[in-house]
Amino acid sequence: MTKKIPVTIPYFTDEESEAVKEALQSGWVAQGPRVARFEKLIAAHEGAGYGVATTSCTTALHLAMAAGGLKAGMDAIVPAFTFVATANAVLMTGAEPVFCDIRRETFNISIESLEEVIREGYEERDGSLFNKKTGNLLWGIVPVHEFGLCCEIDRVNGIASRWHLKVIEDAACALGARIGDRHEGSFGNMSCVSFHPRKSITTGEGGMVLCDDEAAACRMRELRTHGSTVSADARDKGRGFLLPEFNEAGYNYRMTDIQAAVGCVQVRKLDQIIEIKRKNALRYDRLLKARVPELIPPAAPEGYFHTYQSYVCMLDLKALGIGSVAEGGDFRNRLLQRLEDLGIATRQGTHAVHMLGYYRNTYGYRPEDFPNAYACDHLSITLPNYVQMSEEDQDRVLEALRSELDEMKKS
Repeated sequence: MTKKIPVTIPYFTDEESEAVKEALQSGWVAQGPRVARFEKLIAAHEGAGYGVATTSCTTALHLAMAAGGLKAGMDAIVPAFTFVATANAVLMTGAEPVFCDIRRETFNISIESLEEVIREGYEERDGSLFNKKTGNLLWGIVPVHEFGLCCEIDRVNGIASRWHLKVIEDAACALGARIGDRHEGSFGNMSCVSFHPRKSITTGEGGMVLCDDEAAACRMRELRTHGSTVSADARDKGRGFLLPEFNEAGYNYRMTDIQAAVGCVQVRKLDQIIEIKRKNALRYDRLLKARVPELIPPAAPEGYFHTYQSYVCMLDLKALGIGSVAEGGDFRNRLLQRLEDLGIATRQGTHAVHMLGYYRNTYGYRPEDFPNAYACDHLSITLPNYVQMSEEDQDRVLEALRSELDEMKKS
């Protein structure tokens, strides 16, 4: 039987199993000391003052937004090409997501589109911006560091500063990414990372908010535990027979010590994992140009350290002689099906959220409202990239791409 090539696979060794065993034998499997240790390890790696672990990056985003005051009657601007969780987290606060477009080359937020959305959609009153149609206050911006590449965060921060807006970074894919020597998580905002199995390191499910504000970190720790003013590990040190005070309604967003035990091992491997994935990506870059010029490799602007959490390229419509994005999307889907039939897993990069049923039906968006997001939704291809991937595996992916493209061109 031909070996199947997954789009990604977590990198585990016996160390994770031993760490889980120790956690189970300790008797403390809910949020506890291992979670606290994991928070410190991630925060230290990313150059942030504090980490607040959660059940997922989605709940990390919601927690950060709630702590930052986002609520009903407010808007947050979100790039239209991202996983749906970015926009959903805004909805979870009662606020409204407002989309802007992205840059095709980087898959990240377009500063020009962001400025246009503010200029065309909002009016200034008493130093704040209000939605011309709904009257909602513009609370802030939720830029995404997509696929392991930081966005132009300094420019986003500049716009936010000019209009007194909050910024929360969706860094789900970007653990370890940096601009120069500055890691994501150290750009002056709350930043949310993911530990889903498709990410560079994983705890099965899980997320974390990174920040430098001690008061914000304390508030998020309370909110993630139903609004409790005393943590479980603090109760364990004395008077544990008394339940804590609850001064506000919070959530149950707690990571378990079992997950954190895995995370503490994984974070020690993070730099090694990124190094191998970058090596694979650079080899893809070189060989795609030589063997499969119909695919455009992902961009990595000068000074940006791309982790290639996902290796996402784009179909080149001109090279294929295809006239429209819609036709290109159909061609892309047929290509990915052919690869899947050969045992090679691929994915579209992510989706254009404004084209998904809920957002399309609720807000009346059209595909052409955000043309770059629409194009990336239809033309992006994620190629397999993981630590255990051999050069022979990569060569098989490239040979299959070349063979299937040649066959499709004939038909």
